[in-house]
Amino acid sequence: MDSLQIYADNSDEEDLSHQPSTLSADSSPPWLIPSKSAAPKVDDTMLALTAAEARQAQSRPIDPTQHVVAFNPTYDQLWAPTYGPAHPYAKDGIAQGMRNHKLGFVEDASIDSFVFDEQYNTFHKYGYAADPSGSNYIGDLDALQKNDAISVYNIPQHEQKKRKIEREKDEDEVDPTEIDNPATDVWLMKNKRSPWAGKKEGVQTELTEEQKKYAEEYAKKKEEKGHKGEKGEHVVDKTTFHGKEERDYQGRSWIAPPKDAKATNDHCYIPKRLVHTWSGHTKGVSAIRFFPKYGHLILSAGMDTKVKIWDVFNSGKCMRTYMGHSKAVRDISFCNDGTKFLTAGYDKNIKYWDTETGQVISTFSTGKVPYVVKLNPDEDKQNILLAGMSDKKIVQWDINTGQITQEYDQHLGAVNTITFVDNNRRFVTSSDDKSLRVWEFGIPVVIKYISEPHMHSMPSISLHPNTNWLAAQSLDNQILIYSTRERFQLNKKKRFAGHIVAGYACQVNFSPDGRFVMSGDGEGKCWFWDWKSCKVFRTLKCHEGVCIGCEWHPLEQSKVATCGWDGLIKYW
Repeated sequence: MDSLQIYADNSDEEDLSHQPSTLSADSSPPWLIPSKSAAPKVDDTMLALTAAEARQAQSRPIDPTQHVVAFNPTYDQLWAPTYGPAHPYAKDGIAQGMRNHKLGFVEDASIDSFVFDEQYNTFHKYGYAADPSGSNYIGDLDALQKNDAISVYNIPQHEQKKRKIEREKDEDEVDPTEIDNPATDVWLMKNKRSPWAGKKEGVQTELTEEQKKYAEEYAKKKEEKGHKGEKGEHVVDKTTFHGKEERDYQGRSWIAPPKDAKATNDHCYIPKRLVHTWSGHTKGVSAIRFFPKYGHLILSAGMDTKVKIWDVFNSGKCMRTYMGHSKAVRDISFCNDGTKFLTAGYDKNIKYWDTETGQVISTFSTGKVPYVVKLNPDEDKQNILLAGMSDKKIVQWDINTGQITQEYDQHLGAVNTITFVDNNRRFVTSSDDKSLRVWEFGIPVVIKYISEPHMHSMPSISLHPNTNWLAAQSLDNQILIYSTRERFQLNKKKRFAGHIVAGYACQVNFSPDGRFVMSGDGEGKCWFWDWKSCKVFRTLKCHEGVCIGCEWHPLEQSKVATCGWDGLIKYW
């Protein structure tokens, strides 16, 4: 109400002010009421500051070194002289880092080199050229009109016709005998197939003795260089037979399996005591493999670059040594019938050996270290070799031709294992990238990719005898079980722990009847677990240092072989 009252009073005052002043001198002065506003009071300091800053920005000089200008500067600002003191060490005031030329800073011209050449040559030929700063021409304007403003690179129509006629005339004048003579330029011009084919070569004469000698030396040098750089190191393959005789009185080979070897019963038992020790490797043993199906021989890969095969049943001695690698042997793998085997060494070579004679049948290399080698287990695909490499690839060779037939390239780390599943139609690979990948054989596309945040690297994987499960040695000191059916799921109910394997690629394995799981560990023990209950069944102290490999004998149910970095292979 007060506001209304004030408003009414104000309007009265206005009315009074419009009337001519009729107040007498002795009449009392009117009351002057201070005006009030209902609008809230606004602090306009910020507004004033912003406006002042904008005005300041308009007048502020621009730093020539800055890359971004946050407002639109005026022409005067852009072309104002540089402010501030001159650079102390540079005569012209340009800092050392700003120079790209000894006289100062040269900006890149915004004209293409082709366009420049065109105008430059046009000016020198016709006397005029286009002015790059505008759309006009400079130079001889009469010539410009006469030539219809063409450049050296635009040949006018009549000129093209003239040239064509001249060319045809030249062709008509050619002597037919010259066309047939390969020694003439005419023949070269007629038969040229590329811009360089028109060049005339001098007739090749015989090499002098000196040239021949140089060429031979050069070829030899190149060959050596090629061997060193690209492929694995070359070593002369040797083999030594240590047995009494290679054939017995019946003419059977020393690798022939004994006729009476067959499984005594289906039940496996856990070994209790040491039966035999094979010692012959001068350094650690990295892997052991029993002869397929029979187990009467055992093959071992040593870090002393040698591969040895030992007798199991009779003498217990070393039968043959295979020497073909220049560095430690990483992995070995028998073919299905045991007559041949593969070795992979840190010298970047994969070798395919004949078990009986010790001959190297073939050598493969990609120039990278192979970490695992496997032959396809199918009887009709025994010529196909898979190798997991240090450069994250899995390479597939055809042994017969020596050609690489496929590369599986998806892993992000070196490949550690290759395991065939699902009737050998698929294979599972593990790698240092802590993932498992499942591939269809022959197709380089991952069909299943398993990678969880809690997963560790899995340097050893083994297939359960019933082929439904995979046991994977995980580097967080446990063995994980994955199903090999469609889903490849982790079996959360089954995990085997207790051993310490962190940092070592200790092999995991099953007993032939699938009732026990076994693995070496980093302290030289061999651990046995019950498959059903997942409980530790027994531990044996096998080696000084790491027990890296363990294999269950395929026929003798209660015998196990272990190998370690102490260079011994023990039979329990």
